[in-house]
This record gives sequence, C-alpha cells and structure tokens, in this order.
Amino acid sequence: MDQELEQIRDQQKESWNRFSPGWKKWDDLMMDFLKPMGDEIISLIKPGTDDYILDIASGTGEPALTIASMVKGGKVVATDISEDMLAITSENAEKQGIDNLETKVSDVCALPFADHTFDAISCRFGFMFFPDMLLAAKEMARVLKPGGRIATSVWNGPEKNFWVTAIMGTINKNMDLPVPPPSSPGMFRCAKAGFISDLFAQVGLKNRTEKEVTGKLNAQTTDVYWNMMTEVAAPFVAALSKADDAMKKKIKTEVYDLLAQKYPDGNVVIDSNALVIYAEK
Repeated sequence: MDQELEQIRDQQKESWNRFSPGWKKWDDLMMDFLKPMGDEIISLIKPGTDDYILDIASGTGEPALTIASMVKGGKVVATDISEDMLAITSENAEKQGIDNLETKVSDVCALPFADHTFDAISCRFGFMFFPDMLLAAKEMARVLKPGGRIATSVWNGPEKNFWVTAIMGTINKNMDLPVPPPSSPGMFRCAKAGFISDLFAQVGLKNRTEKEVTGKLNAQTTDVYWNMMTEVAAPFVAALSKADDAMKKKIKTEVYDLLAQKYPDGNVVIDSNALVIYAEK
C-alpha cells in the first residue's frame, strides 16, 4: 500500500478504537439491527462442523461468534484492525462460553495467514472502509482454500437507508462540509449493484451472487436513535465537532422533527437495506 492508503488505514484504526466504548454500550441494539445480514452471510457460506473460518472486520464479534457456535469441531479466527473492538469480541465469546474462537489484530490488505488456509470467509460491513478494496479482495482470495466460500455485506444506497441519512442529510443541509473523494472510505462506497461482485471477479472468484437484504433498526425512541448514532458513528461525530453549540442544537432539533414526521406514533423503527455478495474460489 502506498503512503496515502497507509494513512487512511491508521485513521481507521484510531477511529474504531476511539468509538469502541460506544459500540460496546449499544452492542445488543446494533447486533439485533445487523443480524439479518449476518444470517444471510452464514446461510451462504454454510459453515461445516469441522471448518476453519476467517471473519474479517469482526468488530464486537458477529457473525464470528455465531459461526463459532456452529463449527464445534472447527475454529473461527476473528480479525479486525482495532484491538479495542476485538477485546469486546473476546469478552462476548467468554460470556457465551465459546472457546473455539481466536482474535487477531490484522490489516485485511496484509493478512498474516498462509495461502489456502480457510474453508470460508465472512466479512460483514467491512469492505467500504478498506483503504484498498482490490488488495483486500486479493488477500481474501489468497487465504481461501480451493473451493472455499466467501460472503460479504455492504450498505445499499442512501435512498434505502434513512437510518444514516436522517442525521447525515440534516448535517449536510446545514453545514458546508468538504465532499470526500468517491474512493475514500464511506458508508455507501460499495452501494453500486455489481461493484463487489466485479472486485471478486477481478481476483478470480467464481459462482458469484448478489442479494438485497433488509433489516430494521429498532431504536423505539428518537432519543435512543440520536444517542446511539452519535456514539457509534465516527462521520457524524466528526461533522458535529465542527459545529458551534447553536448549530448542533439546530441539527438535533431538525433530526427530531424529521423522525416525528416519519414516525408520528413515536415508535422509531427504521428500515435498512444491504447487499450480500457471495463467491467461491
């Protein structure tokens, strides 16, 4: 990786470490929200009882923990660039009595594993944050055994993910923020249909499929939504840090008004939409 991409990687690492307490605090709600995408990944890679499986961008541990509970005679290696996030994975594994899961801090663009090591790879919502997505895909293909399975999820477009745009759209409307280049890490960087599938094709993966999967962020109240999103989402926090108190108050008020219009009964359950992409080596 060149120096610019290494700098992006280091920024990602610092950011995920810094926000790990928020992810730990909201883990139950977030894992419920992301479960449909993890379930689809698991159903596609079909973990076998004795499989050796790699989970990339594991965060607080899913779907690695669920997979580990299925591969009783096998093992899961959960990897992430953030040691603080993986510490939460280890805690969750201990709480659940899972002893066949190992955590390893590693950069997806330089995986510390030999060629043809893993039966399958899962990666839930990691690709859009990787500095060099093609190099990441190459590394995943390299460590997969011949015939191995891989599945990943990425967010669909902003028009299908109000849970992001409710805040980010309001911030953008009120603040003149610089627009990051399309190639920089971001929530909707991989949203174009066929984007990840094309990456997989470039690294020699075959039998590719792509499917839309929907989920629901069951925040229930606007307070829970606002508090959670501003404690786990680095882009929101970074943007709001550039606003004075009056602007922060204005943005928060407008977000609350927006949710009140959309959910007049006060029950804030927000739809989401992702793409789950599968391939084989």
